[in-house]
Amino acid sequence: MNRVIINMVALCRYYEMGEQTVKALDSIDLQFNRNDYAAIMGPSGSGKSTLMNIIGCLDTPSSGIYELNGKNVAEMNDDELARVRNREIGFVFQTFNLLPRLNCLKNVELPLIYAGVPPEERTARAEEALLSVGLGDRITHKPSELSGGQIQRVAIARALVNKPSIILADEPTGNLDTATSHDIMEMFGTLSEAGNTIILITHEEDIARFTRRIIRLRDGRIESDEAR
Repeated sequence: MNRVIINMVALCRYYEMGEQTVKALDSIDLQFNRNDYAAIMGPSGSGKSTLMNIIGCLDTPSSGIYELNGKNVAEMNDDELARVRNREIGFVFQTFNLLPRLNCLKNVELPLIYAGVPPEERTARAEEALLSVGLGDRITHKPSELSGGQIQRVAIARALVNKPSIILADEPTGNLDTATSHDIMEMFGTLSEAGNTIILITHEEDIARFTRRIIRLRDGRIESDEAR
């Protein structure tokens, strides 16, 4: 089985700003394998978020190639892209993005509703995802009844519930204390060993050191790509 899950060749993303052309990404060559656990780092404006948005099929490159699971993303229609975002990729955000009026179970079920999964299966899969992140005893709690670390675990369970091959995390520890941040990073490590490809953005060196690969961007180019 091909281990390469993401393949980018000469990938560029330009933005027109008045009469200026801004190169957010400039000739990126990058591959990720199954089970990779990687951090993307770089100063503000280096292209981290743009790269993450393209990997997550939330944005499209101006030129170059992006292949996901062997398929050229540029050739996918809107329905195919939506299906990829829902089933192939799980998103984890710094601000959690949970719905405050829903309990943990209902929050985790949301991607399954969009995927058209029947109610009984939805409940079973959401419970399984919450158990996998150590929250089996918090299923009926609402976000306001949880700690920051528990809320982020719910967000990770929601990202996992469709069994995606890739999890993208944007500053996932940005709102957490140090001990909780390290717990979350260790959980990501366990998930990558179980088969997920984990790619995260962070500006914290101690967080990046939990990963097995650190990619540093500067001015839209790859400054270094170091396996650890």
